[in-house]
Amino acid sequence: MDGFSRYNQIMMLHEDREKTTFITLWGTFCYKVMPFGRKNAGATYQRAMVALFHDMIHKEIEVYVDNMIAKSKTPEQYIEDLWKLFTRLQKYKLRLNPTKCTFGQKLEWNSECQEAFEKIKSYLENPPVLVPAVPRKPLILYLIVLEESMGCMKERAGYLLPQYKIHRMRKEVTALERTCCALVWAAKRLRQYMLSHTTWLVAKTNPIKYILEKPALTGKITRWQMALSEYDIIYVNQKAVKGSALVEHLAYHPLEDFQPLAHEFPDEHIATTTSIDPLVEEWSMWFDGVVLASPKNQYFPFATKLGFDCTNNMAEYEAWTMGLLIALEFQVKKRVFGDSALVIYQLRGESETRDAKLIPYHDHVREIVKAFDVVTFHHIPREENQMADALATLSVMVRVNDGQEMTVHVQQQSREAYCQQPGLEIAEIDVDPWYFDIKQYLEKGEYLEGASENGKRTLRRLASGFLLSGAILYKRNADMTHDSPSNNGRSPPRVLRYTRKWTYPGPQNLASRILWTKMEADCYQYVKKCLKCQTYADHINAASSTPHSLSSPWPFAMWGIDVIRPIEPKASNGHRFILVAIDYFTKWVEAASYSTVTRSVVTKFIKKDIICRYWLPAHIMIDNDTNLNNKMMTELCEQFRIHHYNSTPYRPKMNGAVEAANKNLKKIIQKMVVTYKDWHEMLPYALHGYRTSVRTSTGATPYSLVYGTEAVLPVEVEIPSLRVLAEKRVKNAFDKKVKPRVFTKGDMVLKKVLPNTKDLRGKWAPKYEGPYVVKHAFCGGALTLTDAEGRNLRHLVNADSVKIFFP
Repeated sequence: MDGFSRYNQIMMLHEDREKTTFITLWGTFCYKVMPFGRKNAGATYQRAMVALFHDMIHKEIEVYVDNMIAKSKTPEQYIEDLWKLFTRLQKYKLRLNPTKCTFGQKLEWNSECQEAFEKIKSYLENPPVLVPAVPRKPLILYLIVLEESMGCMKERAGYLLPQYKIHRMRKEVTALERTCCALVWAAKRLRQYMLSHTTWLVAKTNPIKYILEKPALTGKITRWQMALSEYDIIYVNQKAVKGSALVEHLAYHPLEDFQPLAHEFPDEHIATTTSIDPLVEEWSMWFDGVVLASPKNQYFPFATKLGFDCTNNMAEYEAWTMGLLIALEFQVKKRVFGDSALVIYQLRGESETRDAKLIPYHDHVREIVKAFDVVTFHHIPREENQMADALATLSVMVRVNDGQEMTVHVQQQSREAYCQQPGLEIAEIDVDPWYFDIKQYLEKGEYLEGASENGKRTLRRLASGFLLSGAILYKRNADMTHDSPSNNGRSPPRVLRYTRKWTYPGPQNLASRILWTKMEADCYQYVKKCLKCQTYADHINAASSTPHSLSSPWPFAMWGIDVIRPIEPKASNGHRFILVAIDYFTKWVEAASYSTVTRSVVTKFIKKDIICRYWLPAHIMIDNDTNLNNKMMTELCEQFRIHHYNSTPYRPKMNGAVEAANKNLKKIIQKMVVTYKDWHEMLPYALHGYRTSVRTSTGATPYSLVYGTEAVLPVEVEIPSLRVLAEKRVKNAFDKKVKPRVFTKGDMVLKKVLPNTKDLRGKWAPKYEGPYVVKHAFCGGALTLTDAEGRNLRHLVNADSVKIFFP
């Protein structure tokens, strides 16, 4: 149902009428009802419909602006819903347009609806993917950084795409450093794009603008600035929230498996000055425990257990102080490695020591450092400081009395302990098979030398499941059978027949049930000969031999014939079948439609459309249908000396040319039909289109191969073809060389001497003879000449062969 006048049914508020005023030649006017063309007109009308039909929407009716649909499952319920809808319309004085209202329509779901539904479903299931960047257009990067997470969104080619994971941030880092880190993190993953495009950065942190614009900075920010200097980044103030809304959503919902922000800059060597001369006699020290390393890679570990309460940072300083005091005895230059970023940066002077407990440690260490020539501090990850951490853990776990020292020796052992005992030789490797002891017991009744009573009892239990026949040991089955696994091609072993209660996909699974010598080969042979395994096996799709081309020696020598099966809906004349024939040489196709394809129909088609039109063929290739293979077909082939061949059943490749022609004809007819029952009328046009199209197998059209020239298409009558245009160009070029010569009745002319005229003068004979008198001059240039005695020449003469005679 469609509303009448639609928006004009909604009255405007009295105070809003002045906002709709407009000026005309006759005065100033305003709208009393909702006018067309307003931006909020549709939304206002929709709100009005929702307010009036809120209890019926999605139940009895559906409303979209001024269009209403009443829906019901049964006709009785349909009448009730319409009555309820009309009552509501009458109550609020709404009107409908009768000419646009339809009733009693059923829901139709066709292939187009299903296709549209699948497209919507696919669109909803597949999120947007990355698209190539547009050249010479900037990339827009939306960036937001919170205290514990960061998020970024990239806009490219008009799409907003979330690109990267969210990582939790450390609270100790400042907001500016977090923003720099997030920008470098995003730049690394967009390096291939940001290096070749200008990037517009949209962020809420304004100080980052000065990092990108200021030529020189100091402190920690210098490292971030140098890492971003290779990109063309321009800071842009945020004007819209279309990108930041998604970025904020990502930032407020970080991933649980986060990666902590590394405090060290990835390119730590940037803006760092190192000494050119190598350090001489450089020692290294690692702590929490203390490990001193000499230039000759000699390690001296030390660990101390603290007997008082302290924090982790105090323990770090204690280890650092102990290491320095121990190193005073060596009086060498040193490098200090630690996994505590706080302690390292405080000792470097990059961080301020504010904790009252650490200030005395810091001052004490500074006094000790003065006794060394050079001391450098380096922070390393915890996984690279395992030795010092192991010493710290050892000192905590071991109890040591006050004032005592404990020496801990750590050695590396390459062999088993029992192999290193003096006077003990390694046992020889047992090279006998696993069933050797069982066979010895069954053959001789002997136990292994030195075997215990428990071992003998186990051997007797295992031997009860085997049978010794001569020199061959057999495994007894559950039904107590013990046939030989290798029976030289006789009946299948009973042991294998018994295992059929297990489902086996191959010899490996069968072999996993019972064991004997050469069992895998025997199982493979048995499974290979299994009847069900062979009959239910997958089809072999690989070709068994090389292809053999089926070629025709001359045009129309070999034809392939096939039938396009019952076509639904049938044509208006009752035809349901199409009989198709194709020439293997020129790919020329003949086709005709029939209501039924009987034996007589097939023979008449061959006589009428093949033999009488293109002469006798030498071979005919058809499939195995009964209407194509019968007594009448055999008599026809014998009468005209035609070799009759049948393709292999269920193998369309044998007669692939006619199968391909069937497919192409059906595709052409599908695009031409209008009512789906006029396909028989479109068949001649489909054949004409097929014959005048270039075939891939021949590289030419079937029409040109049959007639030696291309056909003039119907479209060329209205639109000149390239051939017609070429002929026109040739004509224009010829007309430029024409020198008009006009002859009238009574003119005297000379005529060329024909080459076949005999003259005794030979080489010196004249080129013209005459004079002659023009008796008739035709419009095409033909002339009738008479000699001096008034006798007419036997043949007409063209104007090109004569010239004016001057007496």
